Amino acid sequence: MTDNQEKNKNHYEKLYANYDIKNILYWINHLDEFLDSATTTETSWFALYQDNFREKLNGKKVLEMGCGNCINAAVMAALGAEVFANDIASSSGEIVTRLNENFDFKFPIVFVEGDFLRNDLPAASFDYVIGKAFLHHLTLPVERQFLKETVRLLKPDGEARFFEPAVNSQLLNELRWYVPVGKRPSKWNKKAFQKWKENDPHPERSFSSRHWEKVGREYFTEVHILPVGTVERFSKIMKWGKKREAFRKRALKVEAYFPVSLNRALARSQLLVYRKPI
Repeated sequence: MTDNQEKNKNHYEKLYANYDIKNILYWINHLDEFLDSATTTETSWFALYQDNFREKLNGKKVLEMGCGNCINAAVMAALGAEVFANDIASSSGEIVTRLNENFDFKFPIVFVEGDFLRNDLPAASFDYVIGKAFLHHLTLPVERQFLKETVRLLKPDGEARFFEPAVNSQLLNELRWYVPVGKRPSKWNKKAFQKWKENDPHPERSFSSRHWEKVGREYFTEVHILPVGTVERFSKIMKWGKKREAFRKRALKVEAYFPVSLNRALARSQLLVYRKPI
């Protein structure tokens, strides 16, 4: 395990310890309502569930890297997928256990604990490998190892899809650090920002579409990148509430009409779709 992976493990063990699954259970018991909302207002759900992914999951065998709080794993399982959920943090496994005890999934979620690169899963056994804001937690050398292992695990007609941040404009990337978001302070507050940066589990690395296209083509014949969040990114400066949700919903719709080059340059997130493993 690398130092960065150890840092991630410690961070997420604490984050998901004693995690309350009440909301997850409510969402999967009201699945259509939840997905109708999430896939139209939340960037990660909007992107990851593109191309009728919601309808494709029933009966499919799916591996999720970095399942974290297990919300997406639970949703995919509730949609009828046979889900294997991997995370380096054992606290995610405790969430999986409680979810299986409290919901009658078609296939109980299987937790795959620890370093993904040391799994004992059989080759060519998964229809999908999924990562929801996961790859950017890896250093570039480790990312390549993960993609190589993804190729081993996917069926020949399988698909990998990853939702990741997009940094295609260095100017926008620099400006965003000066806007405080959640627990991240503004870069103007030098001491607080430095302290936050020291505890941040994300390594210094590229998040550009060009990078993920290049590395994707090392392992897959088909590579598709969908940039999202060109307009939606401005919701970050709005207060939580119905107006913010309405803005995000409109923004995600409007962006679809923008030129691809504009969205690619200005989007804050992207969906990576890799098919036909080499």
